[in-house]
Parts: sequence; C-alpha cells; structure tokens
Amino acid sequence: MDKLVLFTESHLKTLLNKRTGESKFGEHVKLLPQVTGIYAQLKDLDVDYVIFGIPEDVGVFANYGKPGTSNAWSTTIKILLNIQSNAFTQANRVLILGHLDFDSYQQKLSGLSQKNKKDIIKARKLVSKIDTHVSQLVYDIVKSGKKPIIIGGGHNNAYGNLKGTSLALKKPVNVVNFDAHTDFRKEEGRHSGNGFSYAYSEGFLNKYFMFGLHENYTSSQIFKTLDTNADLEYNTYESIAVRKECKFKSELKRALFHVESKPFGIEVDCDAIQNISSSAMTPSGFQVAKARMFVDFFGRQPGAGYLHICEAYPTLENESQIGKLITYLITDFIRAHEH
Repeated sequence: MDKLVLFTESHLKTLLNKRTGESKFGEHVKLLPQVTGIYAQLKDLDVDYVIFGIPEDVGVFANYGKPGTSNAWSTTIKILLNIQSNAFTQANRVLILGHLDFDSYQQKLSGLSQKNKKDIIKARKLVSKIDTHVSQLVYDIVKSGKKPIIIGGGHNNAYGNLKGTSLALKKPVNVVNFDAHTDFRKEEGRHSGNGFSYAYSEGFLNKYFMFGLHENYTSSQIFKTLDTNADLEYNTYESIAVRKECKFKSELKRALFHVESKPFGIEVDCDAIQNISSSAMTPSGFQVAKARMFVDFFGRQPGAGYLHICEAYPTLENESQIGKLITYLITDFIRAHEH
C-alpha cells in the first residue's frame, strides 16, 4: 500500500492527553508495526475494528462541490483518542491503522478550476486513482475478517468501500445510505455524486437503500430511475420529518428488510444532519440523535460490514464539534456491534 501512512506510537504520543485517574481510548488501541503485508498482520490480530482516514476532497471538487472534507480525519483522530476507555467504548477491540495519503492529488487541485471542463475531467481521473487505493485497503481489511471504519473524504469513496468489500467476500454486497442525496448520478467520470451508480453498474453493489433524501435536491430523472428499479429503495426526509407520513423507526426496519439478504455497508453523509458543516450543509435535516440511532440500529445487525462517515467539513470554528460528532458515530457503531 504505497499510499498508506501508518498511525504510529509517536503520532499517538503527540495527540494523547493523559490524565491521572483516567484511562483514555488511545491508551488501549492497537497499532500496526509495519506498512507491508497489511492483510497478513490483520488476520492474526485480536481486534474487530480497523479505523482509517481518507483525507481528500478531490471527489467533491470533481462534483462541483465545496472542498474541505480532507480535514475530517485529522480533526476526528484527536478527539477519538482522548475519549474515556471503559466498558462502553471497547478500545482494546480497535486498531488505528492510519490514513491514505493523497496530498499529491490535493496539490494538483490548487491549479484547477471548476469552471473549466478540462480541469473537471482531470479531477475525475484523479478520483479513479483514489478508488484503486481505497478498494485495495478495504479489500485487505474485510478479507482479514475485520470491520473497516472509514473516516473523511467525499462520498466518492463509497465506490472503493463497496468494491473492496465485494471482492473480499467474492459476491455483490448491499448498502444503506443516510444521505440527503442519492449519489446515483450518471457515469460521467468519477466524482462524489456517482459512487453508488458506478458500484451498481459494475456489479459490486446489489441492493441500495437511500435514507432521508431531500426532495428539493433529487431530480425527477433520478426519482424515475429509483421508482423503476426493484434494487433501489428510498424514503425522503420530508415524508418522515415534515409530513409525518411514515415513522423513523419503521423506516429503519423497512431499510433493513431491503438490505439484510447480503452483507451490507453503512454509509453516513454528514450533509443529512442539520447544521453540520459539510460540502452541502443543510439548515433542515435530521438531528444528530437520529443519525446516531441510525448507526446504532444498523450496527447491531449481523450483516453490517463497514461504517463510512464522509463529507464533514471542519473549520477552525467548529473543528471540535465535527470531531466529537464523528467520534460519537464511531463509538455508536462499536457499541451496537458488541451489543
């Protein structure tokens, strides 16, 4: 894995704030000693969860979005390592792997303009390269029998998550996505808006449930696609939270019914959560507690294969809040699965 930067003891020491009489999460997590042979090392390690970051916003840029998602990993890891280690947080079941280093791709973005069609094509080619590294790493983790928890980057990385999981399990997988958007746009070169459509057309994704779509931001063409394909199911935020036509908990069960026939991924796009800084931030969305309930519900299912939290956009003003939010979702998944 030429792009993988391992999280080391020296990184840990830099970020860990020890306190007398307390035991911090970061004091009990496992780390890998070397970057070669990831699969072989993981296979023999007594952990259940492998956490890694994807600090990039190339996919967001390539979808005409607002870059900033590249900072979510560094923001989260600082918070995660310093929560309490106790019977609820299960730090000893966790390996902090590190992050995929796409700095060279990020630097190329600085010379590109979203107004220039050729620059968008260049960015989309970079996303395809990112896909290769994400899918390989997810493949190694899933094949070793562990569950990946993937933090940061744009929703383009859903493609690599699904491809890597599918190849490791030697069959197509399902997915449930907590999102204001379908990310099922046409295959026009890779970006953050078509990870699921590419995974579906290439046979890595079988059934897909979109939870909480925003009616204002889903085209009639996409609704037509969803309504004519039995593999694709959805509900809308408005039908649950505004018109109250259906209940949140019963929709969780309906979504599970759609995806539980195969191992499935859990995708959480932070733009579905109200007032959370993201590439498509919304003033009207689910509260944080609902996002946590979503992760808890699906994390309890035996088929839950991975968790991916993406599109969060930390700024200097809200860095701590974003880090805490993602940390809550990570620990909710671990708690749910242990439960």
